[in-house]
Amino acid sequence: MLVPLLLSRGQHVKRDIPAAAADAPHLATRVAAPLGPHPMLAAALHSRLVEAGWPARPLRASARRRHAVVLAAAGSRDPRSAADTGRAAKLLADRLGVPVVPAYAAPTDACARTVPETLAALAAEGRTRTAVAAYFTAPGRFATQSASAAPWIAAPPLGAHPTLARLVLHRYDEARAPDGAWTAEQHRLTAV
Repeated sequence: MLVPLLLSRGQHVKRDIPAAAADAPHLATRVAAPLGPHPMLAAALHSRLVEAGWPARPLRASARRRHAVVLAAAGSRDPRSAADTGRAAKLLADRLGVPVVPAYAAPTDACARTVPETLAALAAEGRTRTAVAAYFTAPGRFATQSASAAPWIAAPPLGAHPTLARLVLHRYDEARAPDGAWTAEQHRLTAV
């Protein structure tokens, strides 16, 4: 059983992991869906934001007009990845009650808005308390680059957050179900 520690359906999920599974035909390999988007990720992102200084209590209406979050992701050439990141942003926005806008550390045609550009656009709208939420599983260059652009607070990557661990187990359980796993052949068929 393979559970990709990836947050969206990009090239690794569509091609690389299925190809690696296909290279071992003697193993009955099943591949779980990527971790995101999922409400558990929104919960973990919210928790990381609170750790960084986001208000723990729901914001009042006047504060909601000033606050926003940039969901900083790596970026991908695959439009499905951008769609998944957009859905993750929506889940977090529903949880926080403020706009959450996806932006990318490595922009591509499918993921065009950079973190600094998105922060500037939110500032132009009067969002004076904008946080950056790291939509990364681990620290690294993209997380550091995104955090350095934050005008207020920057949440750390998801890392070993307990909710992320529960989501990995959830994806594993889903994939163990008779119709839950994506075989290498199913990945190839959906990659078209």
